[in-house]
Amino acid sequence: MSAAEPEACSCSSSSLDVEEKCQYYGNSSSDPPTEPHPDMDMFCCHSVQDSLLSSDSRFTNYRGILNWIIILLILTHAHLFLDNFIQHGFLIDLRKVLEHLMEDNYNWPSVNLILAANMFAIAALLLERCLDKGSLSPSAGHCLHLGNLGLLTLFPAVIILYDSSISTGGAYFSLWTYTVLGLKLYSYQETNNWYRQESVPSPGADKCVLHETKKHIEHLTIKDLYYFLLAPTLCYQRDFPFTPRVRINVLCKTLIEMVVLTQIIVGIVQQWIEPIFQRSENSFSNMDITTRVEHLMELVAPNHFLWLMFSFLFSHSYLNFCAELLCFGDRHFYGDWWNAKTLKCFWGNWNIPLHRWCYRHLYTPLLKKRVSQKQADLLVFLVSAALCEYVIALPLHSCRLWIFFMMIFELLVDVYLGDYFKGNYGNGLMWLCFLLGPPLAVLTYFHDHYMSHHGQHPPGLSVAECLS
Repeated sequence: MSAAEPEACSCSSSSLDVEEKCQYYGNSSSDPPTEPHPDMDMFCCHSVQDSLLSSDSRFTNYRGILNWIIILLILTHAHLFLDNFIQHGFLIDLRKVLEHLMEDNYNWPSVNLILAANMFAIAALLLERCLDKGSLSPSAGHCLHLGNLGLLTLFPAVIILYDSSISTGGAYFSLWTYTVLGLKLYSYQETNNWYRQESVPSPGADKCVLHETKKHIEHLTIKDLYYFLLAPTLCYQRDFPFTPRVRINVLCKTLIEMVVLTQIIVGIVQQWIEPIFQRSENSFSNMDITTRVEHLMELVAPNHFLWLMFSFLFSHSYLNFCAELLCFGDRHFYGDWWNAKTLKCFWGNWNIPLHRWCYRHLYTPLLKKRVSQKQADLLVFLVSAALCEYVIALPLHSCRLWIFFMMIFELLVDVYLGDYFKGNYGNGLMWLCFLLGPPLAVLTYFHDHYMSHHGQHPPGLSVAECLS
């Protein structure tokens, strides 16, 4: 290719403009139009146009700059990884994590706590059967359901707070299990109540071999309940959408993803975050402002990668594995939150099952009670923030409300700055809040828990051993 060819390609988009502006060469206004001169570009090579990087140019192809940023980030973090390896050596050891999970000489109180959760599920099923048969009045049944959910919320909290044999990892796994179970059972009782009140036939009933007089009791079975409890959704309905069969290749693919991502997460914690924890001398609450900012800046990058890996592991690999194993058809577990141009859009796309539950069981009922949309949005957001604080702070026996207040701060940013940051600027604000917002506040809880248990630790002591 000659050197003149790229220039011709770059000018082809404006050749028509050049031709129109240069028609007067060799032609008067009264002369009939003639063929353009073959060397017209030699006579007129300029036209009115903006620089590509100016705001008026409407140029949007920044792929080359994006590739440059990616290569620069890879090289920069490769230097950090190399420097970390030179200073600390190879610290990744999956056995330490497995040893941490083996709590109290294989007694596993967290496993016993999770098994005890079946009592609350069976109680909800029995209450629904009594309500369907008419043995209980709707008001009495509703009160008993709320009592069952209240006990479900308090029972794990009391055990975690007062049973010293349960490890931090076991406490987290147990509390998350009970939290998900509580959300599912609330949806279970409320949806069945809607079916009874409105006599709505189950979705897809006209396509199945079902009679219009089918009783509600036929859905109130152990099999139906536990399929819902194991399915990757928080919202109950009858006759979930199914896929035709279990695809073994999809199961193997998602299983390999979970194994690889788990190893990467362990590597980030042990190789990158643990040395930063070990260099700390005080908890964040006792640090001066300069040292606090310095440690936070050190933790931003590894914490961000940790959250991205965990998000993909849970929202994509794990939930798709469960869905494929159960032939669950609805696989919409997350939206394109990375393209969100507002924080509200990010919150709505980050966790679709939780967002759907909040919309169905909190937001819509509030609107039906004539609560304004802004007030309903605020109440739903406050419930979400309190729930995040609850599931993170309780297993660590530390309630400082840092996560709650950080989410409130994000809400204020969205309210007061959302109108000024739109488009790409709004997406940049979203990423900034994701880097410096609640995920970083979560890590400070783990940092202070680590320091409170082993502020003066011997060299080489792992985070897993400190949290046990």
